[in-house]
This record gives sequence, structure tokens and C-alpha cells, in this order.
Amino acid sequence: MKISVTRQFQPKSPTMNTSMVMDHFGIDFQRGDITIIPELELPIENGQIVLCTGPSGSGKSSLIRAVADELEEVLDIDQIRWEEKPLVDLLGLPVDEALSLLAACGLGEGRLALRSPGELSDGQRFRFRLALAFARRPNWILCDEFTATLDRKLAELVAWNMPRLAKRFQTGMLLATTHEDIVKPVQPDLHVRCLGEGVVEWSDYGGKKKEATSSTGSGLAKEPKPTGRTSLGGIIEVIIWASFVG
Repeated sequence: MKISVTRQFQPKSPTMNTSMVMDHFGIDFQRGDITIIPELELPIENGQIVLCTGPSGSGKSSLIRAVADELEEVLDIDQIRWEEKPLVDLLGLPVDEALSLLAACGLGEGRLALRSPGELSDGQRFRFRLALAFARRPNWILCDEFTATLDRKLAELVAWNMPRLAKRFQTGMLLATTHEDIVKPVQPDLHVRCLGEGVVEWSDYGGKKKEATSSTGSGLAKEPKPTGRTSLGGIIEVIIWASFVG
């Protein structure tokens, strides 16, 4: 699968303020689409777990969503909607299967199965979204910011169960996260690292394959240079002053 990620950073409806910002930071009014990640070929197959990691702003979310756009029957857990009913009813599975699935997603307490989603914490709702996604049996489950709302011990437990659930429900997974600590328990078939500045490298779980791309000659936008024509009313001075205030 060949993937390239481009984005349009210019405002859809320019205003005087946005024009001043673009002028101050040297952003070209005629630049158009900017390549975040140049063309990259990834060996993605049905049923695989694809994990994309990298620091904030490295392009991992854009990349994993670009991959999702090329696949069929992808369920984004952030787009799941539900009624305010007990969790055990919302899964639409036999009770024993529903309880097993909830437990695998870190919701093993009996009282939790009786609650509605609105009665859960953010971390519990994230885990329920995972459970509900598996219960719906799509070809692929898309999960951006995977385990971001969980403490790291619980994140490791949930991550450890993902390969088993993916195999049980015959579902592929597209995951993105800043946390490298879940790579080992997830055991991804394909691990893509976004290193920033358009640099991407990937490997299978055994580390047998690796490829890297860089921004050199890739068409990535260069760092914009300030024109110095707009002062923005002292904003820069305020920022510098604030950095020295205890």
C-alpha cells in the first residue's frame, strides 16, 4: 500500500488576523498543499495489527488515518455512538461472551457491566469503545491516541489483550500512540515510527524489515522564515518576558 500525507495549512477563509500571522511567519499565501509524509509503501494485509508511534506533531495520526482511508469497513472508535443502556446490553452478545470481552478490555468488575456509558470515567469509556468495536466485528478498528487515557499498568494489560481479541474476532487494528511502552505487549505485525520532519521508518514485529524516508528531496515545506514586516503588536516581547517569570 502506497501512502502519502498532505495537508492544507492555509485558513479556508482568510481574515486580517490570519493574514498578519502568515506574513509574520513567512507562510506563503500561494503554497497550497504541504507534504507531511512523502510517499511510503507499507506491506499491510487484512487482519494485521498496525501500530504507529511517535511524538506529538510527528504525523502519526495523519498517517494512520490515511491508511484507514485506503481500507474497507474501518470502524473509528471515536465515531461510535450508543444509547444509555447497561454495557452488557449494548454489546449485543450472549452474557458470558459480553463479560469476557469487557474483562479483556479492562472492565471486568460486575458492577461496571451494569452501568451505562454516561456513568463511566473517560478511561472506562475508552475501554468500552474498544469492546463495542470488537463486538461489531468490522474488518478494521481504528484507534487514535491508543491507551492515552489509561495509567501505564492498565495500558499494558489492555495492550496485551489486543492481539488475542483481534484473532478471536478476526479484526485488523490501526493504532496510533505516543507511548512506546505498549509496543511489546501489542506485538504489532507492522510498527511504523514517525520521527518528525517527514522521517518515517517501519519494521515487522521481529524487526526483520525496515525502511526510512526523509524530508530531503521529498517536497516537504521548508521552515518558514519571518518577513519582519509585521510586529503583531508586541506579542513576541510578551512571550519572552513571560518565560522569565517564576
